[in-house]
Amino acid sequence: QVQLVESGGGSVQAGGSLTLSCTASILLFSFNRMGWYRQVPGKQRELVAAFDRRLRQNYSDSVKGRFSISRDIGKNTVSLQMNDLRPEDTAVYYCFADDTWGQGTQVTVSS
Repeated sequence: QVQLVESGGGSVQAGGSLTLSCTASILLFSFNRMGWYRQVPGKQRELVAAFDRRLRQNYSDSVKGRFSISRDIGKNTVSLQMNDLRPEDTAVYYCFADDTWGQGTQVTVSS
């Protein structure tokens, strides 16, 4: 069974930075698509950033220019570097790989 383990959430002031990491229990080459969603209570889950199998990156318009997704093949890890964080970025962030989801990690940005 594939597992995704997330780390790196926390609290930060507006303008600050955080890095989220997601480590998979199998090789990243096994996945067609991998990345991050986020969810605020009462709202639908929103795609933040993702890789496809050809390593094309897709970002939500709300994070373009501020967030960057990357991967480390040797560590089976996908990371999300989040800069210039805003209060509206506050959410639970979920790593996904095809149909598998991580447990979620809270990101809180205070003004």
